[in-house]
Amino acid sequence: MTSTIDVADKAMPAVGLGLWKIDSQQTAQVVCNAIEIGYRHLDSAADYGNELDVGAGIAQALTKGLCAREDLWITSKLWNTYHSPEHVEAACRRTLQDLGVEYLDLYLIHFPISLQFVDFEIRYPPEWFFDPSAAQPKMQIDPVPLSDTWKAMEALQKKGLVKNIGICNYNSGLLHDLMAYAEIKPAMLQIESHPYLTQESLIRAAQAYSIAVTAFSPLGALSYVSLDMASENESVLQQQAVIAAAQRLQRSPAQIVLRWGIQRNTAVIPKTINPDRLKENLALFDFELSDEEMAAISALNQNRRFNDPGVFCDLAFNTFHPIYD
Repeated sequence: MTSTIDVADKAMPAVGLGLWKIDSQQTAQVVCNAIEIGYRHLDSAADYGNELDVGAGIAQALTKGLCAREDLWITSKLWNTYHSPEHVEAACRRTLQDLGVEYLDLYLIHFPISLQFVDFEIRYPPEWFFDPSAAQPKMQIDPVPLSDTWKAMEALQKKGLVKNIGICNYNSGLLHDLMAYAEIKPAMLQIESHPYLTQESLIRAAQAYSIAVTAFSPLGALSYVSLDMASENESVLQQQAVIAAAQRLQRSPAQIVLRWGIQRNTAVIPKTINPDRLKENLALFDFELSDEEMAAISALNQNRRFNDPGVFCDLAFNTFHPIYD
């Protein structure tokens, strides 16, 4: 098992640093530290609210001579409020400006959810509410066809602003539909996937189309406990199948779960700010899970989705808007 996965005509590091929920005051140092440790894959998004700081960390690393820009794989994502074709390029250029780079290696549609445009000067990133100061703030849906958004994404690649385009949080129906109209096929599908949400059918469908797959929240509940979207006792790291493999291989439970993701031929983008864990999360390529261990960990599947707009939009944003059935 190599340390990269093929994405279009370039190899992408199979382990990246997820930048969601990293405090902006820590982000630059974390990014620079990660690059010094050996990370070459950074997973960002406008909605994370820290792209200026990510850019500062990248600049620090380049100034130190830790790597060249060409050595990095930088992913970002188009936010929901910028789905109208006239806003797609401006959103991408804002991300490029904040990150301090001339191109992205990968640009994804963040969610198949189109929200009313919010001008950069009013609020950036705009997040989910159309007007947070309203008496009863809600999401404001703007019904833009995903096909229109995709054509604008294709234009970014043709202009050289991005090297590859893809999608995030799509289901198999949307994926099949996209493949029917896309002039430039998606290079990547990024989805939530971990042992409690194996998504085997969706991953198989994407790979049948030669679309690479990245698993976000690859450690499951750990990303969501602080948001009250999961409980401590939902940690997959406590499962016996994981612990047994960790004991046999003398690895941490987190390394076992990440290695499980790698052996499924998906990239993984764990988030941590701890230097020791940054190193640990990269050290996945000198051991291998047996077929029996892989099967036992896959059997933990509960179809437990932590990042579900049908749940969190209703609870947090006063708007019921499911995208999964």
